[in-house]
Amino acid sequence: MKLLSQTQAEAQTSQLATMARDCLIDEARLSPKPGLVDSRGNGAHQDLTLALMERSAHSLTPTFLALARHSWLRPADIALRETVGRLGRDGEQQMMAATDGVNTHRGAIWALGLLVSAAAMQGGIARADPLTRTAAALASLPDSRAPKLFSKGLKATHRYQVPGAREEAQQAFPHVMKLALPQLLTSRAVGASESEARLDALMAIMTSLSDTCVLSRAGMAGLNAMQQGARAVLLAGGCRTAAGQLALALLDRRMLALNASPGGAADLLAATLFIDRVCSPEHSYF
Repeated sequence: MKLLSQTQAEAQTSQLATMARDCLIDEARLSPKPGLVDSRGNGAHQDLTLALMERSAHSLTPTFLALARHSWLRPADIALRETVGRLGRDGEQQMMAATDGVNTHRGAIWALGLLVSAAAMQGGIARADPLTRTAAALASLPDSRAPKLFSKGLKATHRYQVPGAREEAQQAFPHVMKLALPQLLTSRAVGASESEARLDALMAIMTSLSDTCVLSRAGMAGLNAMQQGARAVLLAGGCRTAAGQLALALLDRRMLALNASPGGAADLLAATLFIDRVCSPEHSYF
């Protein structure tokens, strides 16, 4: 690996943080997303708006920057894992302060925080497989200082006996690597617009993710409706086709009727966009 000057390394860590922030904003603005906040409105949420999501994303830029700086060319060890955990919890507090106590991006801090750290650990230049494996190695280490509190997501994983965000990261983000990224590339290749390709990537995640946000709000019936509806969109040719757009609109109405919002899938879409961006051939610091 080519060694960089301190100034170059600082520029790269800053760029990683900016990329992570921008991916959160891109995900929030993407429309039309079933049950989720987007440029049309608040989806199934009473306490979230697009402006709030964007304010939250901007508030997390210092957290992503701190993660990148502290992780730069570091190995995956307990010391780094505990530092990443502490910085992530500090980021949650900054997010809550910016949103007046509304949880906008807690799951995204976990997923994108790990990926930002993993990219920095590799010196900013990464391929998708090594990047997610590095993130998984970090996520699999214990954090003795982590609070012993049960979030809504953890409660859902225990109640329904399904994997959650922690397992997704520890398994190297399979919904991103096996479903979302391949779908994103395939949709682009067949002529979908960038928005349509990103929506298709979201659908790919939703076809099999045990989304704890949906489970918390609508139980297993909501999860089944999400997965079946997403499959219908892709089977109809994706969001570039009229049939796919109709299936997406039906899924949106179903999610709103169930008061269900696939926030876990949205977090993984942001992670997908980050990996796509940081690992693209156009992304180079040299």
